[in-house]
Amino acid sequence: MNNNSNHPASDSPILLVPYMWIGDFVRCHSVVKQLRQRYPNRPVDVLSTSLCAPLLDYMPGVRKGIVADLPRKRLALAEHRALAARLRAERYGTALVMPRTWKSALAPFLAGIPERIGFAGEGRFVLLNDLRWGERRLPRMIDRCGALTLPKGEALPADWPLPELRVPAAAAAEWRAARGLTGGGQRVVAFAPGAVGPSKRWPAEYFAELARQLTAQGIAVWVLGSPNEAPLAAEIVRGAGPNARDLTSPDLRNAILALKCASAAVSNDSGLVHVAAAIGTPTVGIFGPTSPWHWAPLNPLAAVIETKTEVECRPCHKPTCRMVHHRCMRDIPAGDVLTAVQRALASTAVPA
Repeated sequence: MNNNSNHPASDSPILLVPYMWIGDFVRCHSVVKQLRQRYPNRPVDVLSTSLCAPLLDYMPGVRKGIVADLPRKRLALAEHRALAARLRAERYGTALVMPRTWKSALAPFLAGIPERIGFAGEGRFVLLNDLRWGERRLPRMIDRCGALTLPKGEALPADWPLPELRVPAAAAAEWRAARGLTGGGQRVVAFAPGAVGPSKRWPAEYFAELARQLTAQGIAVWVLGSPNEAPLAAEIVRGAGPNARDLTSPDLRNAILALKCASAAVSNDSGLVHVAAAIGTPTVGIFGPTSPWHWAPLNPLAAVIETKTEVECRPCHKPTCRMVHHRCMRDIPAGDVLTAVQRALASTAVPA
């Protein structure tokens, strides 16, 4: 991948060190597919946390995941050395380090991986031996991640491969039956009301209003997320009636399988909007403080919902509304989202 003296073998495995947020982890599947196209004889493994690891089971082109939950707030040198020993045993020829932190590059360095590629950041001049510059000139995350698959100076492609999560229909049906969620052909709309930071969350009472309107039409509503979203789910389910279910869970696999079963999904700008879109579920994405051009999934969405009123401070990309009013989200009525969901449902077949 570069022209230095550390040429990896033509069949040596590649290690991808992605961002460990769910949405960015899904986005980095484009990098996996790009690598497989350019280096078909080189297996691609992905470093992962326990949280993101279930996604790897559904990503074509990934040989295996290396799961390691390294502490974020301390050096944890012993844990990095233990991970390096695991990496060394795999005989990787190349490591692509997406995050800019020096700790993300430490284990590949300690493992002696010959080619270690990443952007400059946090004093990583020793840890990486193919150091790239100009990351901040690339506004989209996918361009920053994908650029590391290319030789220095090569122009970015017009389009990147789309992320893809292949979830077997049989596995989803088995999951649904095990939870008593068989609905006799009933349509299901999955909600993902969580997000990193309150400013990116459409108000829970608006989700509840949308749920009431959907369940009144005989459509089931499943609320997804981690245990952190359980209070949001409880509020939404209380307002929606008996045809809504709280399916929040600490296991991301439950959300993956639920989104495969759903007829449509409604999500804030969060990890699950990327999961749903990569599965191929018609997805309505709600964007307030963030720009869809920068942060929406590469996969097409059924609809992108933004406020129709002029909000001067938008986009701010901040996790908390500094102006307090939160108009970028509060000015999006449930009726607008309902219309988008109905259009998405009209494009899908009635489930058997």
